[in-house]
Amino acid sequence: MDALINYTGDDMMPLKGKKIGCLGGGAMGGALVEGLLRKGLVPPADLYVSDINNERLEYLNKKLGVEVTTDSSAVVKMADIVILAVKPQVALPLLREIAPAARLEQTFISIAAGITLGQLESCFEAPVPVVRVMPNAPCLVGEGASAVSAGRYARRENMEKALAIFAAVGKVVEVPEPLLDVVTGLSGSGPAYMYLLLEGFIDGAVRLGLPRETARVLITQTMLGAAKMVLETGEHPARLKDMVTTPGGTTMAGLFALEDGGVRALMMKAVDAATQRSREMSGSK
Repeated sequence: MDALINYTGDDMMPLKGKKIGCLGGGAMGGALVEGLLRKGLVPPADLYVSDINNERLEYLNKKLGVEVTTDSSAVVKMADIVILAVKPQVALPLLREIAPAARLEQTFISIAAGITLGQLESCFEAPVPVVRVMPNAPCLVGEGASAVSAGRYARRENMEKALAIFAAVGKVVEVPEPLLDVVTGLSGSGPAYMYLLLEGFIDGAVRLGLPRETARVLITQTMLGAAKMVLETGEHPARLKDMVTTPGGTTMAGLFALEDGGVRALMMKAVDAATQRSREMSGSK
């Protein structure tokens, strides 16, 4: 169950013929809708978006051709799958508002950070299937990393729908809810760690005379390529590191400098600190 899910080909089936409603048309909601359309998983006529921002709705309608409205309850009534893509402080009040329109055969998917499955389920009087997802910012460019957790009433078919949706905007894994705080500390906050590393390497190259734009292109492609090698080869990062490290060479000199500065311990501490903060914010232990 802790496995990586990569939907291709026949794996489109969980969403076939399903109408999907997105409550919230902001950056992440828009990215999910666009990802579904880009992958050909759902036609525009079967996608509905609600938001309080009329300008945003008009933009999504013109750009993507999806149905838009300011009435979230209307979206819930039409949809088979409902994605809750609003800010955390708005999530529970909105769920309580649309709860009377919910049906047992629907799947509700929440990406509201810090809102637990128990809190989400408490908004409904009936045992409505709820799935919680922790995505990250690169979903906006189709390279996200998302983790999915099942609620008490979510069956396998509900999970398959959620996994298929988030596979449309990157990679997706399935984890128990107690581990979502760790996911937040790792991949949720992870892009910021990567940006900091990129900035440091770029500045290091500029210090030695390389033009900034040249350094930016070289190190960002290097990070992208290295990550792709890990994903596509399935090799342990340590093995791939050893493949480019020759005895007494330049890479070994650079690695020694990083290890001497405690970079590995600092990375571990970053994940731990972000995880603990996520636990504090969600009220989990």
